[in-house]
Amino acid sequence: MPFASPLLDSRLAGLVPHASGKVRDIFDLGDTLLLVATDRISAFDYVLGSGIPDKGKVLTQLSAFWFERTTPIVANHVLSLNVADYPSELRRYAQILAGRSMLVRKTNPVPLECVARGYLSGSGWKEYQASGRVCGIPLPAGLRESDRLPEPIFTPATKATSGHDINISEEDAARLVGTDLVNQLRSLTLALYSHGVQHAESRGIILADTKFEFGRLPSGELILIDEVMTPDSSRYWPKDQYAPGGPQPSFDKQFVRDYLEAIRWDKQPPVPSLPEDVVLRTREKYVEAFRRLTSRDLQ
Repeated sequence: MPFASPLLDSRLAGLVPHASGKVRDIFDLGDTLLLVATDRISAFDYVLGSGIPDKGKVLTQLSAFWFERTTPIVANHVLSLNVADYPSELRRYAQILAGRSMLVRKTNPVPLECVARGYLSGSGWKEYQASGRVCGIPLPAGLRESDRLPEPIFTPATKATSGHDINISEEDAARLVGTDLVNQLRSLTLALYSHGVQHAESRGIILADTKFEFGRLPSGELILIDEVMTPDSSRYWPKDQYAPGGPQPSFDKQFVRDYLEAIRWDKQPPVPSLPEDVVLRTREKYVEAFRRLTSRDLQ
């Protein structure tokens, strides 16, 4: 394989991850957190045996690009991506951390996924087929899979510790966190999505939907956290191939899902590994999305 081996585990001697997700390892440094994006990849709610080289760098550097662009809309948790700015005990891990980590402010996370949808796809399409609605929002009859919606909608979800997040209505979200906060989250989510849509469109890419996370600082200020408009948190489609009426080609782990469906994996352990061509084609899609959106090369 013509790339460095994928980083599947960011063990740093003497530091224990405060939390580990499907992709990120989070280290608690006292007043701050260190987020490290590994090259792990999940599909159908399981982390697979193979990683995708540089995937964590794409997620980190693309998030940083969007965090910087969206600061006029809402502040965010980023302190630095430069290892030289990290606490001195971390600098010896520069080779592991460079390009795939960020030092961030600690917040009290809001227990909601804030999803913006401009197109009918994924769980939204399934819900629409069953009820004509998405998260309680009625939509016009006769829409097809991947159709553009009359206007973007805010569809919150509860954050599941494992498995899929659960779509809920705004009323349910208000019962969880309060009406005022939901109104603020809707406004920010749709403003961020609108910004992302316009920029992606200028690069020949459709941002079909995406999810954001927010947290509160000790001062009470609401800020943007986690990752922003990455291929893992969004559906990105090439504009020149857009054809509503079914699933779309995408800049994410589509090759992985297609392979797992082709081998008829039962979506239960043991978890399969991926052949080299699927790994390389998936890496190409992540890196292509990064380059097209940022006009930069991956560090």
